[in-house]
Amino acid sequence: MSRTVRWPRLIVVTLIAAIGIMGFTGLGIWQIQRLHWKLDLIERVDSRIHAEPVPAPGPEAWPAINAADDEYTRVTLTGRFLNDEEVMIYTPSNYGPADWVLTPFERDDGTIVMVNRGVVPLERAQSGDISRIEGETTVTGLLRMSEDKGWLFSRANNPDEQLWYRRDIGSITVTKGFASAAPYFVDAERGASDVWPRGGETVVSFRNSHLSYALTWFALGVLVLSGYALILRQELRSR
Repeated sequence: MSRTVRWPRLIVVTLIAAIGIMGFTGLGIWQIQRLHWKLDLIERVDSRIHAEPVPAPGPEAWPAINAADDEYTRVTLTGRFLNDEEVMIYTPSNYGPADWVLTPFERDDGTIVMVNRGVVPLERAQSGDISRIEGETTVTGLLRMSEDKGWLFSRANNPDEQLWYRRDIGSITVTKGFASAAPYFVDAERGASDVWPRGGETVVSFRNSHLSYALTWFALGVLVLSGYALILRQELRSR
């Protein structure tokens, strides 16, 4: 026995399906756009870390420095380490519990750039058994942006006690009283293999799951479309 199509119900179902299909499709397209952005970023960063080093940016360039345009640029700077002002920052590492050794580096113009000389096992760091460079020297490494957030289980910095758990350059340089300090730091490249701290420990990796996310959103859109088609078929067959 046939009956009339329930138009109010069908209209509501159609609207819900349209919103779902358009929403999931839009999210899928957005993830595809993010995928292309991420691939471009990876390509740009890869070209930076293998390029010839350029002079580290001076004060006139500091206001414009940003992660997208400058991070992981290979830079060089000449001056001297202020070893008495070095900072130890705890970090997990390939060598077990360890510290980053961040040392202020004073250039000829008096400006300060924090240099991450590398990682040193925690016991060696606590005993002070690490090498220090005296006198004028040249450092080559990768420009890094200040870290507002630390690793997953890191504690908040405690400037009052000068205890540091993340490489928050602004907080460190202000606490140290440096009047003219760069807003970035430099990860030094690896030197001699038997010297601590051990440089060249920069992890250059980018999570790239955008394709799988896009496929998930598109699949959900297809699922909504299939469900709508099934309901529509049942309504039309019941007439």
